[in-house]
Amino acid sequence: MASRQHELESEQAVVDALYERLDELRVRSRARLADVRRAGPSGSPQNRSERDAFATLYEDRLAQLEAVEDRLAFGRLDLADGEQRYVGRIGLTDDDHASVLTDWRAPAAQAFYRATAVRPDGVARRRHLVTRGRSVTGVEDEVLDLDAAVDAGAASGLTGEGALLASLATGRTGRMGDIVATIQAEQDAIIRSALDGALVVQGGPGTGKTAVALHRAAYLLYAHRRILERSGVLLVGPSRSFLRYIDQVLPSLGETGVVSTTVADLLPDLSARGSDTSEAERVKGLALMARVVRRAVRLRERVPAADVAVRLDGRDLTIRRRDVRDAIARARRARRPHNLARAVFVRDMLGRLADQYGTTLGERLVDQDRAEVIDDLRRVREVRVALNLAWLPMSPRWLVEDLLAKPERLATLAPELSAGERAAIVRPKGSAWTPADVPLLDEAAELLGEDDQVATAEARAAEREHTASVEYARQVLESTGAGGGLVDARALADRFAGSGPRLTTAERAAQDRTWTFGHVVVDEAQELSAMAWRMLARRCPTRSFTIVGDVAQTSSRAGARSWSAMLGPVLGAAVRTAELTVNYRTPASVADAAQAVARAACLPVSTLTSAREVPDALEVVRVAGAGRGGLELAVVEHVAALAAQTASADGAGRVAVVAHRDDAAALATAVRDALPRLLGAAEAARLAGQPPADAQVVVLDPGSVKGLEFDDVVLVEPARVLDGPGGASDLYVAMTRPTRRLVVVHAQELPDGLTGGA
Repeated sequence: MASRQHELESEQAVVDALYERLDELRVRSRARLADVRRAGPSGSPQNRSERDAFATLYEDRLAQLEAVEDRLAFGRLDLADGEQRYVGRIGLTDDDHASVLTDWRAPAAQAFYRATAVRPDGVARRRHLVTRGRSVTGVEDEVLDLDAAVDAGAASGLTGEGALLASLATGRTGRMGDIVATIQAEQDAIIRSALDGALVVQGGPGTGKTAVALHRAAYLLYAHRRILERSGVLLVGPSRSFLRYIDQVLPSLGETGVVSTTVADLLPDLSARGSDTSEAERVKGLALMARVVRRAVRLRERVPAADVAVRLDGRDLTIRRRDVRDAIARARRARRPHNLARAVFVRDMLGRLADQYGTTLGERLVDQDRAEVIDDLRRVREVRVALNLAWLPMSPRWLVEDLLAKPERLATLAPELSAGERAAIVRPKGSAWTPADVPLLDEAAELLGEDDQVATAEARAAEREHTASVEYARQVLESTGAGGGLVDARALADRFAGSGPRLTTAERAAQDRTWTFGHVVVDEAQELSAMAWRMLARRCPTRSFTIVGDVAQTSSRAGARSWSAMLGPVLGAAVRTAELTVNYRTPASVADAAQAVARAACLPVSTLTSAREVPDALEVVRVAGAGRGGLELAVVEHVAALAAQTASADGAGRVAVVAHRDDAAALATAVRDALPRLLGAAEAARLAGQPPADAQVVVLDPGSVKGLEFDDVVLVEPARVLDGPGGASDLYVAMTRPTRRLVVVHAQELPDGLTGGA
């Protein structure tokens, strides 16, 4: 005990010194940022650019320093040569630039994750520091080299699995915890894999796929910063609730420059909150739809049924079908997007009409006269209408909405689809956009390009806004008497405009549909359709991807059943795979039951080894002859019992009820109404007052729990879940969410593979 206390005091002194250094660096960064901001947007353009660069540098550094408060240091390496090396979330140096804390991503920290007794890699002992806040509460040692000079007393009785098992047993919260202190060797090898090419990480439930993906993003930003800092990293998750769940992980690892989004939110200024049937989602996700959208664009480049007569200055001109045909062919040869190629078409047609006009005059127009005639032709309404009908300028939203609203047009453009498939995606104009529409809109935007008329209108609007700003500045100067020639209104307006916040790379990327990223991380990737993969591939021309998922958990009918079949057409042959095989989340008895159900349903499950067993982790409760009310009563009683064991005032510990989506609302009401009686009014009020993202008791459908984890799960009527839209994959997902206990409550027969015994 005396030796252990000495070790804790010794480590506490080191941790205190590291936090003291962290606080000192925070103060310096705040002071430097304040100095830069006080300087203001004055001086030459070069000076202003340098000021903005320094402001961004200090803002990023301060954000990084603020984000690593929790578990700043979590490990120590005692090397065989006597050196001690502390490992933490970021690297810290003293005033002499000597390292006092090694960044977990640095090569010098690799041995913390990879060293073993068989291959110690020069490490005599690996120590895990267990902390709460800024206090050291425990140490866990692994002696890797018994021949090295390690304090025998300190090594006595200590094991290397305590830190990992402690983290697994910790109560869940509404936010994901990082695994940086407990990364295992197979995870570390994937995290530090090369940047080039596409890496597919296949792993069953609980293998740490999401954590590995996030830590890989942080590692790549650290190891390849010069490549990625200007282009950024895109992280695509399955839902907004999932993004809320993980939103603190990357900042806590020292990275704040990642764009996190879902497929539904990938297009700026578009809210895709509508819903599709599973069949509509499948059809819209087919790779064929890319050809359908292309055909829809080509349909708007058409030769009129007859020549069109127009007049200019009393002279008869003709928009001839053959001229339109030739101009369309020439514009297409330019190989530009539709709206941009339209300028080529219009210029060609106006030139042909101008030549006709000159012929009526009996002369060949010289350049200046020809330009004037072309300008006059642009103003003739009949000319504008005819050219628009021949080559219509369009927006992506108008094109896709028009396509989906007209069954006869779909029949023409998508003959490969059956009548039932086309009927599944037809809908009235004005319908809400759905997540499955977003890849179609992106495909259309790529084919259409930016409409120059829209860009011109935006430029005019910006000019009007600037004029209004100048007028406002003039009024300010007059009302304050600050004019007198010392300050010009236009200069003041420009200063107002130039002193606004400077956007980070991540913020600029999130606002630009055409932004190309240096790397893309996709979690729950098995759910993405072929059209969604086309959209993501456009955002990373280098095809540098980290793709994590499990094809056995695919619930979307548009998703992947095979990685090679889904990714091959988009990413080509440069796809390498890695597999995670150890299940850290789910107790062995629960994992075995889930795998039995999945195999009975012929899902392509990965081979898994569970890292731990928990006594009484699986309970199957049959409710017989009591109707719907009896089932709900059994559910709420188990929820109350689990919540009483799990819930705590600090927000750790979560219980989830997972049920078919048609049953979830009624069960949520039953749980809410029953908790005051079962837990007491005060505890029920505390739970009810928690924000949804952090609630310790939740009722969700299988689609909403994908990627999440809870301490305890009450699964209601697995046969109903099996018959739901996600089928066996949804049931497999639902069964593998708990870290401690799964209670299955049912009245119907159990699915194959799930027995009635606890």
